[in-house]
Amino acid sequence: MASSTGNGKSVNPVLRISQLDALELNKALEQLVWSQFTSCFHGFKPGVLAHIEPEVKAFLCLILWKFTIYSKNATVGQAILNIQYKNNLSKTEKYQPLSKHQKLWYLIFTVGGRWLEERCYDLFSNRQQQSFGKIKSCVSFGSGLLKLCGLLNFLVFLRKGTFATLTERILGIRSVFCKPQSVRQVGFEYMNRELLWHGFAEFLIYLLPLINVQKLKLKISSWCLPITGLSNSENTLAAHCRECSLCGEWPTMPHTIGCPHVFCYYCIKSNFLFDMYFTCPKCGSEVQSLQPLKYKIEMTELRV
Repeated sequence: MASSTGNGKSVNPVLRISQLDALELNKALEQLVWSQFTSCFHGFKPGVLAHIEPEVKAFLCLILWKFTIYSKNATVGQAILNIQYKNNLSKTEKYQPLSKHQKLWYLIFTVGGRWLEERCYDLFSNRQQQSFGKIKSCVSFGSGLLKLCGLLNFLVFLRKGTFATLTERILGIRSVFCKPQSVRQVGFEYMNRELLWHGFAEFLIYLLPLINVQKLKLKISSWCLPITGLSNSENTLAAHCRECSLCGEWPTMPHTIGCPHVFCYYCIKSNFLFDMYFTCPKCGSEVQSLQPLKYKIEMTELRV
């Protein structure tokens, strides 16, 4: 698929998928520029850009238009994919750059039309007068009609492969390759890796809720720290009720479950409500009965 930007050489149209990819890249760039711009105002009062948001977006798009369509006859997405616009109104098949009128009308249709739609919505959304209601209905009808025409144009584009947007068809601008192209090749190695990873991720999403992670964690901890492996200091703390076997802090409202170890009331209650087969992480004993300690714990023991 050889083509060139020289005025004396012929050009070839662009694949449908390449034109759609260019449109998606343009949208992603606009969102990236807007997010980077709004991040500069995070330290300001919330809503500082709310009243002038359509104008700010239009100004940023104007700057992008100046350095893309006006200067290079191609959007950023097209430049990445080795594509640019051709003046399709010319009678010759040779490459002809866009005229100034086509560039200006492209700016009006894309940037100006989007600004007008957003600003009219803001102006007439809270108006209750009859005249404003008629204007709002006319604007809504016009917007819906343009979207319908855009849909019909897209169906024609899928059939013929030219003029991906309604603006391109109205202005007579066409996407062409700006350098010689080789046959489009698809690498299936990356695709297979992505399919396997997504399948594995979906399997984990399905499997993880079925696993009792808390009980598994307590079981592993009971294996790693059996009773015979406890140090003398840990046994002393448990015997004097100075440490919760779950959180390791001074027990609040100390309770027992039938084993020598002590727990905070809220620690043991929340774990028992979460898992009715809860076992002690120290000794592996199951909950027999949740009972408070029979004797009082003096705060002076902390200083002992």
